[in-house]
Amino acid sequence: MRVLGLFVLFVVMLGPSTSMTTERPGIFLETPMFEAAVAAGKLPPVKKRLPEEPFLLKTGQQGFQPGKHGGSLRLLMGRKKDTRQLVVYGYARLVGYDKNFNFVPDILKKFEVKHGRIFTLHLRKGHRWSDGHPFTSEDFRYYFEDVATNKKIANESLPQVMLVEGKPPLFEVLDKHTVRYTWHKPNPFILPRLAGARPIYLYRPAHYLKKFHIKYTPLRALEALAKKAKKRNWLALHYIVGQQYKNVNPELPSLQPWVLVTKPPAKRFNFSRNPYYYRVDMNGRQLPYINDVKVNVTSSKLIPIKAGAGETDLQSRGLNFTNYTLLKKSEKKFGYSTKLWRTAKGARWAIYPNLNFRDMEWRKLFRNVNFRRALSIAIDRHEINQVFYYGLARETNNSVLQESPLFDEKFANRWSQFDLNTANQMLDDLGLVKRNSKGFRLLPNGQPMELTVVFSTEEDEPSDILELVSDTWRKIGIKVFSKPLHREVMRNRIFSGNVQMSIWSGLENGIPNASSSPAELAPTSQQQLQWPMWGQYLETGGKSGQAIDMEVPQKLFELKDAWGEARSEGDRIKIWHEMLDTYTSNVFSIGIIASVPQVVLVNSSLQNVPDKAIYNWDPGAHFGIYRPCTFWFDSVN
Repeated sequence: MRVLGLFVLFVVMLGPSTSMTTERPGIFLETPMFEAAVAAGKLPPVKKRLPEEPFLLKTGQQGFQPGKHGGSLRLLMGRKKDTRQLVVYGYARLVGYDKNFNFVPDILKKFEVKHGRIFTLHLRKGHRWSDGHPFTSEDFRYYFEDVATNKKIANESLPQVMLVEGKPPLFEVLDKHTVRYTWHKPNPFILPRLAGARPIYLYRPAHYLKKFHIKYTPLRALEALAKKAKKRNWLALHYIVGQQYKNVNPELPSLQPWVLVTKPPAKRFNFSRNPYYYRVDMNGRQLPYINDVKVNVTSSKLIPIKAGAGETDLQSRGLNFTNYTLLKKSEKKFGYSTKLWRTAKGARWAIYPNLNFRDMEWRKLFRNVNFRRALSIAIDRHEINQVFYYGLARETNNSVLQESPLFDEKFANRWSQFDLNTANQMLDDLGLVKRNSKGFRLLPNGQPMELTVVFSTEEDEPSDILELVSDTWRKIGIKVFSKPLHREVMRNRIFSGNVQMSIWSGLENGIPNASSSPAELAPTSQQQLQWPMWGQYLETGGKSGQAIDMEVPQKLFELKDAWGEARSEGDRIKIWHEMLDTYTSNVFSIGIIASVPQVVLVNSSLQNVPDKAIYNWDPGAHFGIYRPCTFWFDSVN
């Protein structure tokens, strides 16, 4: 099964170069939407808007079938900041994944990797930003020299993945269309991050951002611009106007298939096709096929209802398995189909004890491995599976899935068997024997053992699942409260150590192979809800957060580094297994259930959307790897 070749990084590294075909159609067909603008001289003809060697999609490639231009794609989103989802779905990346999760050049014409540390990137000649300005090596130079390594711009410094042992690469501009990055040691993390759902950007639209940079614009003019934008200084202004992933500035030139038109805040956002997009089909039609994307922002709880009423053409966000039956009933009436895609997370839901929680009494407990183990075996996963998923999910811990060559049943099943007697005995052995009149255990300070588990308001499932968890944890003397929070509020509270526990999805990449990064198993990011402050410390180079002060997490961090230096597949497999063994044995996250199918609603007229696929954030970018720029309507709406 080729999907098991996730992150085939070292295959890429050993090859001389990776590039896509340079074949091109004989003629290019003008996009009907632009015909009037071209005729009026307001826009160049399509041939002049494309790179000299555009990315050519062949019939049958990844299941692609050529289509026709036109139509509007309707989406529903639960948050106003979800404009970033068009960057996720648009999936224009220097290097991307194909649908089998192999690395391929995308925006790049080709790339070369030597010794795992020298990366040469070749741009497409004639490629342009959405405003028509050339996309060249100057955009890379501007970011690296004028922004990322400029000590005056601390808030836009190089991301950690660009540093090897704390050292940045040597950056070179070889010519107008070629740049090179050279590290002193291999950097096995760079390609996955370039291809990620939330990628790192090695470039900026220099021609646009220079207007907001002190090197190119007088301070007085910058101060006036900052004041008008209500920003404290030019540094803050430069940062906010240049956010490519957040996608909140309609004036920011883009390489995505659809470009933001509506200025936030708004309840409805419009994204219009990029006239300079770099992809074409074999018939000479410039992609994307669809003219524009219309995003309606609504309450997350209303998304299943609105989707079932035919108010969206392509929907996964806000939908879950519990909506499947209801959506199926309305398919014929509203002209859509309901698909079930496989998910690739290590767990659909996992509970995360916060090892950085500010209360030292609870922190001490959370850091005790037997306390975490007791909590895990006091969850009735079988009941949860039967009640919510009709027995179709897997009752497992948070580990790699059966589809991964690294899978071992002992990792998946460790501390996941329901056993209240053993759980109670383990808590007794920790000295937590005193109880109050209601039967709840008491902490050493005499306070009742009451846990608050927070979850995002985007989903209803966590609330329902926590009710069953609460029932069984009550039987081991622990009272549970569940608390819904908006996602950003929830995460900020976790990051600052103000949350005891949270429930979220498990390992992002549940189907890795030996060449996939094991960074998720070690403290590496503040986004890891079990140890956010350690991740924050590492991400900021010690400027914020806390240094790792536990032996086992430190060991995992060192193993992650050892994987990065390993040269053979055998060594990488050995490290992966040791990390999985350590992570699951110590129950740093309490996996509940896995392999829950993702509901995907698709307008019956929308073509090129797979019937069966893998739905995952990273790798995958949800719809991104299936290239929504190739989706088209057989009857234009």
